[in-house]
Amino acid sequence: MTFPCFTSSQTDPRARGKELGTHLRKRIVANLTGYGELFAVAGATPEQVRAWGERALDRSAAWAPSLADEMAGIAAGAGLDPWQVAVVNARTEILAGIDAVGHGECSTSVVLPQDGPPRTVQTWDWHDHLRDAPMLWELEPRPGHVVRTFTEAGVLAKIGVNTAGLGVHFNILRHDADTAETGVPVHLIARRILDEAATVEQAADIARSAPVSASSVITAVTADDAASIEISPAGVAVIPPDPGGVLQHCNHFLDADLAAGERHATERPGTYDRLRHLHEHVEELSDPDLNARALAMLAHAPGAAPVCAHPDLTQPLNQRWETLATIGLDLPAGRLRVHQGGPCQVTEATWQTF
Repeated sequence: MTFPCFTSSQTDPRARGKELGTHLRKRIVANLTGYGELFAVAGATPEQVRAWGERALDRSAAWAPSLADEMAGIAAGAGLDPWQVAVVNARTEILAGIDAVGHGECSTSVVLPQDGPPRTVQTWDWHDHLRDAPMLWELEPRPGHVVRTFTEAGVLAKIGVNTAGLGVHFNILRHDADTAETGVPVHLIARRILDEAATVEQAADIARSAPVSASSVITAVTADDAASIEISPAGVAVIPPDPGGVLQHCNHFLDADLAAGERHATERPGTYDRLRHLHEHVEELSDPDLNARALAMLAHAPGAAPVCAHPDLTQPLNQRWETLATIGLDLPAGRLRVHQGGPCQVTEATWQTF
């Protein structure tokens, strides 16, 4: 099983978006429908969702006009209004506005060895009714600079790499400062980092420039550097690797100041168990073989930290979580290696190189 792939031929943002929207119209519309169901179960009205989408589009246009143009192009190709494409890009912001908190989510590990390229892996957990949303997208935002991203249909980026030698992992966070006054979508921050940054410092500067309303952590990685960039309306913090070159993150703030406003872990403390599991398996997560690193993430609840998630079908859809992908960055090649599903399904043959 593999994720669908799309390679853009257009370099103009609006034309690139329209090409994507035209080719993936059904998948984008289905993703929008799935998020509509999620927002409704969480308590949002259609009028609220539209207002949040329109505000996200305005904030995006002020911060990154070319990315707003690209969303408008996707809308044109998919037969949607631009605010509807902004909704799927701002899904983190809308969930923060609804004050929706879930127990699932992602676990990321990065190890910078003394010799050889970074050794990274993450699980990407999300709602099981959205399991058909992910896709792999290759684009060229400027001549000679290629971006490859694992994302959701209609969303401008998520986890990815660029040919400047930088990659990003992505985890959601929650903070007391999160607000319904929608800001720049965090997914657009990831995309702009992939489009523009070649260093961790440049990635952090881009994150600091965005007025946000919701929290996430983008872990930026280069050949010899890494940092978890914790983003919140309360500020941006940069977490470096430990002295051994290890950097791991789940779904709670590690910066002491931002942690004072922690929301996710106060209601769902399993994130601490997942990070503890990563800490306890550093040796395996340092393995040069991605398959071995993925298997080190294999842990199911309740006997261990639920790093590999499976949905409880007795729960409403906003409380059902599944590890939909396991992903590693191949920075020397500027490629992603992606497995569809959780670590418990990984074999040498299940990796998709993109």
